[in-house]
Amino acid sequence: MVDSLPIVIFTQQREVRAEFPVVDLPPLETAYWLIKPRNLVRGTWEEPKEAAEWLGEQLVEYAPRFASGCDRDSTHLTLLVTSAAGRLGWGGDVSHGFYLERPSFLSLALVCCSPNRAVPELECPLR
Repeated sequence: MVDSLPIVIFTQQREVRAEFPVVDLPPLETAYWLIKPRNLVRGTWEEPKEAAEWLGEQLVEYAPRFASGCDRDSTHLTLLVTSAAGRLGWGGDVSHGFYLERPSFLSLALVCCSPNRAVPELECPLR
């Protein structure tokens, strides 16, 4: 029984790896959102401020459902948006995750792609 465990794990990892590019499962490294299909892209922006504003809109929409009261704090949310604009301004990616009241998870990511600093060989999915 123990001898088959590595094979099972390997098989499961291979299945996840094969499905990863086409499902909305968040990547471990934010830049790898760029290998996802176009239909998972929620918007594109030329300016960091515009992208950060979108993030702010998403945070306001979902904040009432955040499991943690600290995450709902308006000052905290404002800091996340301000920080995102600054990070995007120098070409960094932004990724946030929040547990919601129900057993679900919200993943929000803003990924630079002209080119991406972390993985420059990845192309923008909308090009």
